[in-house]
Amino acid sequence: MNLPTHVKLVEVGPRDGLQNEKQTVPAAVKIELVHRLQAAGLKEIEVTSFVSPKWVPQMADNAEVMAGIARHSGVRYSVLTPNMKGFEAALASRPDEIVVFGAASEAFSQKNINCSISESIDRFAPVVQAARAAGIYVRGAMSCTVGCPYEGDIAPARVSYLAGLMKGIGVQHVGVADTIGVGTPLKVQRAMEAALQHYDINDVSGHFHDTYGQALANTLACLQLGVWQFDASVAGLGGCPYAKGATGNVATEDVVYLLHGMGIDTGIDLDKLIDAGQFISDFLGRPTNSRAGKAIYTKRGASDVRC
Repeated sequence: MNLPTHVKLVEVGPRDGLQNEKQTVPAAVKIELVHRLQAAGLKEIEVTSFVSPKWVPQMADNAEVMAGIARHSGVRYSVLTPNMKGFEAALASRPDEIVVFGAASEAFSQKNINCSISESIDRFAPVVQAARAAGIYVRGAMSCTVGCPYEGDIAPARVSYLAGLMKGIGVQHVGVADTIGVGTPLKVQRAMEAALQHYDINDVSGHFHDTYGQALANTLACLQLGVWQFDASVAGLGGCPYAKGATGNVATEDVVYLLHGMGIDTGIDLDKLIDAGQFISDFLGRPTNSRAGKAIYTKRGASDVRC
């Protein structure tokens, strides 16, 4: 095994985690969540998306949220930008990084952004060019790299094809996403290896949903390949509006508990992270989806009672 000694986690809860919520989450709550996450030691936070409020009403307060954050030195704040209109709107908010997204499944691409894979790349090319010209880092999210709700299993060759297209337009980093959480370790390793045909090990990350309870196993499988960057969502928030049955992203607390238990450094204070997860869960009126968060928070309460 070629396990890394340090892992960087990209916290996607404020954007990917909250975008699906039916109840309105006020900008002030989102800002407080970002503040709590950076106080816990997160250095990469995906804050919001500059998409049409018609399609994602939860992100309509994007500019207000970005303006309200008390930025910390050394923290990178990223936003999702699906097209030039979104990128131009995002520019005023001074993001450190933008995220473009494509699917390894033609059917999912059509359902998600109403165009083919190749058309989506053509759409993103000027966004990537403009971002890099402005000195903004560009990350690419590759969805449905293992399975698709419409096509079923996705061959690694499709992942390689998409990664090659993203490399060709100047995307600097790609995330290999199991969007519907159907992946198992060997399948996920093959998808990651397909991305590594075009990108260096330092320029790839894993993004795993926990629909079938495989997200931590898939994280470990990628760690064994030497992958040292992963997306995660505090309290296990999230889902996908175009993937019926897909549950949230792997909980950041669970990934941190796993990594710290393996002696891998993250720079994250797990207790403060659990507090952040409890904060947003309390607001949403439901228990956290993080097993480690729930266990440790409950243990804290039991300890307080004994005292």
